[in-house]
Amino acid sequence: QVQLVESGGALVQAGGSLRLSCAASISISRFSAMAWYRQVPGKQREWVALINDDDRTTYADSVKGRFTISRHNANNTLYLQMNSLKPEDTGVYYCLATFNRDYWGQGTQVTVSS
Repeated sequence: QVQLVESGGALVQAGGSLRLSCAASISISRFSAMAWYRQVPGKQREWVALINDDDRTTYADSVKGRFTISRHNANNTLYLQMNSLKPEDTGVYYCLATFNRDYWGQGTQVTVSS
């Protein structure tokens, strides 16, 4: 059973930084891709960033240049470094990993105050 556990969410002022973590219960080298999504109440879950098993990364236009996705195979963890945070970055951030099927974590709350 694959489990993903996010952490690192917090309340932060606009312009600040946070680093989110997603710890996997299996070796993340087995995942073909991992990604971060976010969701606010009343809206659809929104894709934020993706990293492939060859470490190629892609980002939503809204976070490009401010967020960095990375993976650390040795500790089976996916990261999202978020800089220059804006109030519109507020939401619950979810980790997604693909290994034969998609797996989701439970989410971690990020709140950016203006």
